Formats: sequence, structure tokens, C-alpha cells
Amino acid sequence: MQTPPPEGPGQGELFPDPLVGDGLDGVEDRLVGFRGPTACQVVGITYRQLDYWARTGLVAPSIRNAAGSGSQRLYSFKDVLVLKIVKRLLDAGVSLQNIRIAVEHLRRRGIRDLAGITLFSDGTTVYECTSPEEVVDLLQGGQGVFGIAVSGAMREISGVIKDFPAERADGGTVDDAPEDELARRRARRAIS
Repeated sequence: MQTPPPEGPGQGELFPDPLVGDGLDGVEDRLVGFRGPTACQVVGITYRQLDYWARTGLVAPSIRNAAGSGSQRLYSFKDVLVLKIVKRLLDAGVSLQNIRIAVEHLRRRGIRDLAGITLFSDGTTVYECTSPEEVVDLLQGGQGVFGIAVSGAMREISGVIKDFPAERADGGTVDDAPEDELARRRARRAIS
């Protein structure tokens, strides 16, 4: 039922698979994020939805919240993942009240813990399964359910988000490709 994690990030990927690496360019997920418009495009929602979810606390950005006119929210990879799950649950007809409960459980988990979860819903209740036995127990009830493999959503987002610009919370830059030592030395010489 669960997909094993990939062996490593693919060649040329800007954002490594979160199951393998520590985040973008080796910087922790909580320090590198994506602006609202990027999150909207990756997840497939409107900016109005994103803004509403942030203002109501359904999925608020964990790196930087908006602080007045002209400021930009900054969403971590995990935030974007939760946004994707929320969208899928809404598309399946799950109520916002039940989605809020599910989001609270997801937010408490680390990114590696999330990879081992499959969410199931019968349209009203959201169930968390972490083992094949739990899935079998849930399906024995005979009720129709749909599932969301969180690790699959992670890989899907990783594949799409690499084409979008990332931003560091501390104002630093995020390189498109990691440099080697020789390239760093050449860049320093060119500046001086």
C-alpha cells in the first residue's frame, strides 16, 4: 500500500525530494519557502482561496505571514503539501470543519512522518492510516472511500515546484543549482 521513498533527488532538481534531503539547497524547510502566487499555481487554487485559508487559520504560512499592504506570505514545502491535501479533500466533498481537524493532525507531524500516512475519507470523516492493516480494517466496513497517499502528493509537488522561484526567510538568495568550490572562488574573484 505504501510507496517506498525514492533513492535520492534526481539530477538537476532544484527542490530535492523532502523524504531524502533537508530542503532546498541544503537549507531547512522552515527557512526557505514560496510566495502565495507560487503556492496557488503548484496546488491549483485561486489566490482568493489561499488568502481566505490563511486569514481563517486553515493553512497559515509557517515561515512568514503577511504583515500589512505589500508584504508577502512565505509558505514552506510542508505548507504547500498541506494546501494540496486540503484542496483534494475539498474536491472530494469533505466539509471544512472535518478538513480543519485533519489539518491540525497533519501540522503536528514532521515531514518524514507525513510520508508514511495515507488519508482516507468517506466524504464526511477523514481517517489516517499508517499501515496496511489499518487500511484493511477501514475497508472492511464496506463503505466507499477515497485515499490520498501523502508521499505521492509530496513527490508530485517536488516535481512541479522546482520550476518556481524559492525565497529565503532571512533575505538570502537561493541558488538554482548548487555550486562547487571552484565556481564559488571564481565568483568571489569576479566581485573583487
